[in-house]
Amino acid sequence: MSNELLRSLPSIDRLLAGEAAERLAAELNRDIVRNLLRDILEQMRHEIEVQGPKSKVQSPKSDTDLGLWTLDLPSEIERRLEARAASLTANSLRRVINATGVIIHTNLGRAPLSQAAIEALAAAGSHYSNLEYDLDRGQRGYRESHCQDLLARLAGSEAAVVANNNAAAVMLVLNTLAEGGEVIVSRGELIEIGGSFRIPDVMEKSGARLREVGTTNRTRISDYQSAINEQTKLILRVHPSNYRVIGFTERPSVQEVAELAARAGIPSFEDLGSGCLIDLSRYGVTGEPVVGESLKAGVSVVSFSGDKMLGGPQSGIIAGSREIIDRVRKNALMRALRVDKLTYAALEATLKLYERGVAVCEVPVIRAIAASWDDIQERAARFSSAVAARTSGRVKASCEDGESVIGGGSAPEVKLPTVLVALEHRERSTASMEERLRRHSVPIIARTERDRVLLDLRTVAADEEAIILDALADIGQLATTNAASAEM
Repeated sequence: MSNELLRSLPSIDRLLAGEAAERLAAELNRDIVRNLLRDILEQMRHEIEVQGPKSKVQSPKSDTDLGLWTLDLPSEIERRLEARAASLTANSLRRVINATGVIIHTNLGRAPLSQAAIEALAAAGSHYSNLEYDLDRGQRGYRESHCQDLLARLAGSEAAVVANNNAAAVMLVLNTLAEGGEVIVSRGELIEIGGSFRIPDVMEKSGARLREVGTTNRTRISDYQSAINEQTKLILRVHPSNYRVIGFTERPSVQEVAELAARAGIPSFEDLGSGCLIDLSRYGVTGEPVVGESLKAGVSVVSFSGDKMLGGPQSGIIAGSREIIDRVRKNALMRALRVDKLTYAALEATLKLYERGVAVCEVPVIRAIAASWDDIQERAARFSSAVAARTSGRVKASCEDGESVIGGGSAPEVKLPTVLVALEHRERSTASMEERLRRHSVPIIARTERDRVLLDLRTVAADEEAIILDALADIGQLATTNAASAEM
């Protein structure tokens, strides 16, 4: 039977004459389609030789494990050709729907941008701009001038500058202020964040030398004071944004560190990590310092991310004294770590929402954090009813209490009460449902737990609910079709 299947595989030329191949050749290129068909036939020959033929009525184990369960080889080849062509033409970076309840999901691109930021991106990207042109003087300007005054006002600093992420911001500050000298930092703050970004490694690359003080769980201000010597260039304080040390602990306040540095005549630097421009404690987010409070406490300079709690584009923001910011701007590394026009456009639009006092309504990350349990419960109940209607009851949807998290290495202990939509199917497994959602035309990323698919609408935009409902309707219809086929 295997030899018969091998002999029945169509030739490349015959396949190229087919309707699907001719249409794809017009859209792509005949040589590309030829190569796709050659790869498909090679794969099918291997499957026939290794797996052998499968029963015509045997259903695949999953949607991606079709194998050669059908003997209609031309149709199977055409299906694979369509799938490969679609994969070839699709963008690698795609929109997905985040139904996980992780608000700042690093794997899913961190903060989604506000509508104002998207419009600013489109305007800056589709036209020439005054990125490095001074419109008032009619001559060359400096890109670092964009956002600087707005950032300084919102942060409560004398000046500010933007790098391409917070790791770059930390590197710039350390290299500018402490190259060739020592930087004092508590052992309890020698953190590692995602992607193996470690404070000691960044410090080494910056040209500064690490001077550890205290212990993992207890560091006193006297430990910092005892470590100061003629080689000391900077005191660094790192906010534990992605971890907590609890129990028998001690840590000097930011004000104590700032005052000690001032008395010693050296600058102080606080790496805030996520960085909040407004107090979010009223929404249950505690332990995340507000940027302005650190600067009010006397810290010389701070840095934080633009695409985490701020809710803007990827960027690293440095705010502090004018003298330090001017030195950072003049650092030769600044050119290598600077941001482009699109980042400035999106960042400025986001910051203006804060200045207008509408960030809670307009910035998606802040809006998700601020969403109340009552609001989410109402959405979840309405959505569950819609699921039953769209799937004719084949998908069971129920509501249950759960928890959302901030994510992105921010506020690790904060759990926001939410209402989850739990999905179960009479005929399909949880793994199969999750896979179908993930492979939808707009991929839907969900959680699975206790043999159910869980959706948290806290991180789902209102206009995305219809897309999820369409995907669930397709899953219900597919299950019915497969069941009917098996009965034949």
